[in-house]
Amino acid sequence: MKKQVVRISILQSSKVAAALYAFMGLFYSLIGIPMILFGNTEIRIMGVIYLFMPILMAGIGFVFFCLFTAIYNLVAGWIGGFEVEVLDIP
Repeated sequence: MKKQVVRISILQSSKVAAALYAFMGLFYSLIGIPMILFGNTEIRIMGVIYLFMPILMAGIGFVFFCLFTAIYNLVAGWIGGFEVEVLDIP
């Protein structure tokens, strides 16, 4: 049975995307900590940027995912949304 996604909730999906981007940004923080502790001045500045990467990634991810879902909803209204096949399991 085919189903079609015709609308995506902009705010809710963007909050989920922001949380996922923040989680991915934690890996940058793990890289930034040694840079701050052991680097010279230039490396320490970059380490501070890496340390705040979860916040930066979450904010930028939220904004761009809002744009993506708004554009998707607009285009899906014109030409249809993603089609997925689902199976009813008894």
